[in-house]
Amino acid sequence: MTAVIQNSKFKMQTPRWVVALGVCILHFAFCITPAHAQLQPGVPGQMGHQTGIVASNVPPQFKAVTFAQRLDHQLPLDTMLKDEAGRSVALRQYFGQKPVVLTFVYYQCPMLCPLTLNGISSALKALPLTPGRDFEIVVVSFDPRDTPESANAKKQAHLAHWSAQSTAAAWHFLTADEATIRELTSAAGFTYQWDAVTGQFAHVSGVLTVTPDGKLARYFYGVEYSPKELRLALVESSQGRIGSKVEELLLYCFHYDPTVGRYGWAVMTLVRAGGVLTVALMLGFILLMRRRDRRDPVERHA
Repeated sequence: MTAVIQNSKFKMQTPRWVVALGVCILHFAFCITPAHAQLQPGVPGQMGHQTGIVASNVPPQFKAVTFAQRLDHQLPLDTMLKDEAGRSVALRQYFGQKPVVLTFVYYQCPMLCPLTLNGISSALKALPLTPGRDFEIVVVSFDPRDTPESANAKKQAHLAHWSAQSTAAAWHFLTADEATIRELTSAAGFTYQWDAVTGQFAHVSGVLTVTPDGKLARYFYGVEYSPKELRLALVESSQGRIGSKVEELLLYCFHYDPTVGRYGWAVMTLVRAGGVLTVALMLGFILLMRRRDRRDPVERHA
């Protein structure tokens, strides 16, 4: 009689491996849920949400000064400009095979623009990539009063300051007329405004990486740029033409966030990777429990 009761209890009890299987299925379902489905509506960082830099407490006349992200937008590569030697050049001359670091400055700027150029050179010092071989650097003046002579003077002074004359062929300092400048800066989401009181341009500082075919890839704001993030952006913008397996792994682990113009940990990627590992371990546990349950169920539940 006692044996019958014990046997009945065992039949009514759910095997542990069945419970573990249910937990495993729920965990796996969470791991494969798309990241955007787990975000709340309106939360910064959702797909498609882009932003420019908006300063607080700015004078009303400067509220139109922005650097709005236009990711994947095509630059007008047929735009004609002047290089630092005074030659007429098409913008597409600097594209085709390599990604491009692009920035908008003006050569008579007393403060912000030199800091932007210094920020680029400072980041390049720590890059394992080589200017000219792996990417080009295009500097465009948005001041129509700048000339090829002033562009060349700025280029020579900058390269001398950084002892980077050996990379001179990779740096391109360009000028153009006002209509051409407006067309190019508008395509990149860059707006600026002349301030008659200070005799300077009000503008936002930053750099962009552009794909070899002229599409805007990544925006970085401010005057200091992380070498790691610039490296990731160039590798990503190169469409696999430069970089190593290490960079490919880093791109898997980091994700560009257009809301802040920075690379951050790809949290959901890491969560999913951890989830897949957990599921694999749980499946192993299930198989082990199932074998034990089949071996001698009456004895194990006596």
